[in-house]
Amino acid sequence: MRIVRFSPGPDSGLGTDPLFGVLEEDGLIHVITGDPIYSGIQKTAATIALTKVRLLAPVIPRSKVVCIGKNYADHAAEMGGVVPDEPIIFLKPNTSVIGPNDTIVWPDMSERVDHESELAIVIGRLCKDVPVERVNDVIFGYTIANDVTARDLQKRDGQWTRAKGFDTFCPIGPWIDTDFIPGTQLITATVNGEIKQSANLNDMIFKVPEIINFVSRVMTLLPGDVILTGTPAGIGPMVAGGTATMSIEGLGELTNKVSRN
Repeated sequence: MRIVRFSPGPDSGLGTDPLFGVLEEDGLIHVITGDPIYSGIQKTAATIALTKVRLLAPVIPRSKVVCIGKNYADHAAEMGGVVPDEPIIFLKPNTSVIGPNDTIVWPDMSERVDHESELAIVIGRLCKDVPVERVNDVIFGYTIANDVTARDLQKRDGQWTRAKGFDTFCPIGPWIDTDFIPGTQLITATVNGEIKQSANLNDMIFKVPEIINFVSRVMTLLPGDVILTGTPAGIGPMVAGGTATMSIEGLGELTNKVSRN
């Protein structure tokens, strides 16, 4: 099941406030009541075509976005590091989240802004110390993310908060897939039509069960929290005025414009 969050538009008859819905295979959205992470998936009689709406970030992280660093061996190597013995955790603020087709704004502080294509886990319930064998109990679904990074600031600061924390630096979307099962799917990043990253989700050093187990031993996870699972090799700059598309086989594509304004 694919869950979308969208702006219906003034002529839709559905009001102008953002809504959640279930996207059917025929491109029709069935409106659901409330936030499905908190209220469950309850369809209403209202429907609207996907082509008539503006998709928004499919989840509103009320608490945090947790990220895993250097989780592909080839990426660890290109960053000049070794494969870590345990997951490396850092945070992005929830104010960095934007949706499909929104604009990544290049900050004045930086001269290089990079793409990082990642599988994102959406947490569906409050949890702590989750055993590996029970991680599926706390996952609401999966989506795609771009862990946008001001690479020059990351190197300058020696830590990652500023470089990864700017507003618009966490595009998420286009929807949450509640049935997706990570395996051997292809993950890519395309900048202005040129493929820059291409790998297999199975190349992750730490897989989803290990990640959730580890993170939940460190911090309590809340409904709507998002975990970014790391990026493969091929990271590089995005061009102001261009577009960047992150994709995962079976999950779809997340495209964003890049602008200095």
